[in-house]
Amino acid sequence: MVAENITVDYKLSRPEYQVGLLGIQDQFVPMLEEGMEVVINPFGDVIKITGETEAVHLTEAILTELTALIDQQIKLNSADVVSAMKMAHRGTLEYFGDLYKETIVKDRKGNPIRVKTFGQRQYVHAIKHRDVTFGIGPAGTGKTYLAVAMAVASLKHGEVDRIVLTRPAVEAGESLGFLPGDLKEKVDPYLRPIYDALNSILGADHVERLMDRGVIEIAPLAYMRGRTLDNAFVILDEAQNTTNAQMKMFLTRLGFGSKMVVNGDVSQIDLPHGAKSGLISAQQILKGIDAIEFVRFQADDVVRHPVVAKIITAYETPHEDK
Repeated sequence: MVAENITVDYKLSRPEYQVGLLGIQDQFVPMLEEGMEVVINPFGDVIKITGETEAVHLTEAILTELTALIDQQIKLNSADVVSAMKMAHRGTLEYFGDLYKETIVKDRKGNPIRVKTFGQRQYVHAIKHRDVTFGIGPAGTGKTYLAVAMAVASLKHGEVDRIVLTRPAVEAGESLGFLPGDLKEKVDPYLRPIYDALNSILGADHVERLMDRGVIEIAPLAYMRGRTLDNAFVILDEAQNTTNAQMKMFLTRLGFGSKMVVNGDVSQIDLPHGAKSGLISAQQILKGIDAIEFVRFQADDVVRHPVVAKIITAYETPHEDK
């Protein structure tokens, strides 16, 4: 039996809402059509939604939630639309507005940084209430960016004196010795995602000044050995590429008044063949310790283009080689 299509008119309380709701030049329309499997036609203060009954009503509900954000003077972007669609499909759309009730920190342009998915909300909550938080999941789930945002917020609130960001500097069997330049030039490419997050939130000039003063330190993991980090917000990125010994070394640097966030994607391990990932082992070794929490992100938590989540899911589904 073929499902019958219906068309529903979604009425805007003000015609000017259309741009906020559907984006400049209706840029959100293709995303909604692909994500919800509907056809959307805007006409002034009416948005016509055509498709299967359930999909149309879900899309209506999404537009209602997004309109409520506009009423709160929140400017929508693609990530907001993607997040609303994902929560609608998971049956959690009623909690969508809750994601916007708290601002972590404002970026260099004054825009509020907020969580975009339920998984991100759990992650931020864990960072607030635990000494050590592990964020495990695929790329695009906001692990690094949110950890840096939380670190900047802690620094601004006077909860820590400095931010320390690190990651393993050797990947895919490559040695830093074969790369050109001094140590900073050799290490910087590996730390680029961390720089990008900091620059986005604070601005490149401000980041440089804080680094010159030692308030922000970005270094390869090997530089953590033998140190105790008090009153610091410490982030280990790409933790899937640590060995057990490196993970233990890093975690035992935790000092008084400090927080640690450990991020990684266990599907992208670049360690030499036969070496066991310290991130995988940590999940077994450290489970049950009250001060430590593991937050596992899913493809649904990806806040990039909707197709990225589908690609991740496709790669995680077993396939037979033909």
